[in-house]
Amino acid sequence: MASIRLPRMEVRTWYATLTWFQLITNCFIIQYLLLGSVESLNCSEPTTKSLLNALREEVILYSDARPVISLSTPTNVTMDLTLYGILGVNEKAQVLETYLWVRMTWQIEGLSWDPAECGAKKISLPREKIWVPDIIINEFMDENRAPETYYVYVTSTGLVLDGRPFHVISSCKLDIYTFPFDVQNCSYTFNSYKHSRDDVQLFFLLSIEQIFKNSLEAITTKGEWELIDMQAEKSVQLFHEEEWDNLIVFIVLRRRATMYVVNLLIPSSFLLSLDLFSFLLPPQEVDRASFKMTLILGYTVFLLLMNDMLPVTGNDLPLINVFFSLCLALMVASLLETILITNVKCGCRDFPPLPKWLRILVLKYLARPACMKKSCDKHIVANRSESTFNKNSMTDNAMIDIPNEELVSGSQVRVWEQCLNEMKKMNKDLLAIRHQVEEQFNNDNRKDEWIMFVKVIDRVLFIIYILFIIVSLSTIMIRWLHLYSLDKRP
Repeated sequence: MASIRLPRMEVRTWYATLTWFQLITNCFIIQYLLLGSVESLNCSEPTTKSLLNALREEVILYSDARPVISLSTPTNVTMDLTLYGILGVNEKAQVLETYLWVRMTWQIEGLSWDPAECGAKKISLPREKIWVPDIIINEFMDENRAPETYYVYVTSTGLVLDGRPFHVISSCKLDIYTFPFDVQNCSYTFNSYKHSRDDVQLFFLLSIEQIFKNSLEAITTKGEWELIDMQAEKSVQLFHEEEWDNLIVFIVLRRRATMYVVNLLIPSSFLLSLDLFSFLLPPQEVDRASFKMTLILGYTVFLLLMNDMLPVTGNDLPLINVFFSLCLALMVASLLETILITNVKCGCRDFPPLPKWLRILVLKYLARPACMKKSCDKHIVANRSESTFNKNSMTDNAMIDIPNEELVSGSQVRVWEQCLNEMKKMNKDLLAIRHQVEEQFNNDNRKDEWIMFVKVIDRVLFIIYILFIIVSLSTIMIRWLHLYSLDKRP
């Protein structure tokens, strides 16, 4: 016989329908085994009034106690839920706000009627007229503000179908260390508040995969959070030597980080890049310090404006706060470096000559990784040539030949004496000028050495600044991605 293959979606629908029919069939079997020869309700006519009159005694009978023939028989309550909306997450209060549809079914033993005789397969009755299991959510932190539903369905086999919406404000341990790339795993624990496992036993109506699929199809909110997974488990809790059934549903949520990346990370990276490239401004021609102070002021205002977007909690410090603090610290360090460089350049004329060990360390060794070796060599050669020129450009006092007094007359002697006095005065003036020129050359050479020293130090600090930014930001990003990949599933 040839096999028939159905599409995957039809197979899933058929499987869900089959599961439901199996549940109904099991209920019939259990009812038959437990009730035996229990007679069904008799309706005088197929009308609602006749059915209600027939149900009145049974409804009143089972409104104040569990609907079982023997109290030793537990009531099996099957549950199903659908996550309809994710309303918000409060990191400071550690609270999750969602909207749920919860459906429950249970059996009223001894209740049944003939649909043809009574005219209906099911009927809606007020909730306060029948017994309803006291199923609660342990994580509830506030009252249920969802619209109240006042009716439940009772089928002809005694099966009760109850569906209610829940505006759930529940406690959840939130981990915002990887904000805004965080994944949160919250749980809902369903159990009976008063009835132990001997009285009420809980079961899932559908598989968790089907619950997750139904939630994805029904969810309407497209806000900050998205549902990425759901898991479930059934546990038995021991309390006062009695066992209690717990149905735990884990809801895995992921934050949509696009808004935070655009509004927080990208502007912060732009300001940090602007501070980085401000090292290219020559401090002797442009007031680089004022530019960096303006950047720090702008970044501080940016953090104050964006402070409301950051999570506030007393647990762990988010990585994004570390990122912002690191950016601000780098800007402040850059400003301090600029102040130091500007101070050296402006006061180097009054500084003593550059020490020999410092000259060798900076102008010879540090200049190589800073790509300034050629500039330093040219500067050293120029200083040596200038010093040699200064030594050879001026000689000592010139010898002035005085004619022999015997060869000149008395009047000529007086003229030569006057000329000699004038030349001596000129010689003194030339010596003073020579000392000033030598001092000027020495000051210029000392100033040039300090300026070259400052340029090399500025370039080295610029390279260290770049390396530190790359290493630190890469570490934070890798940490973000690593934790984000680990938190995709609970």
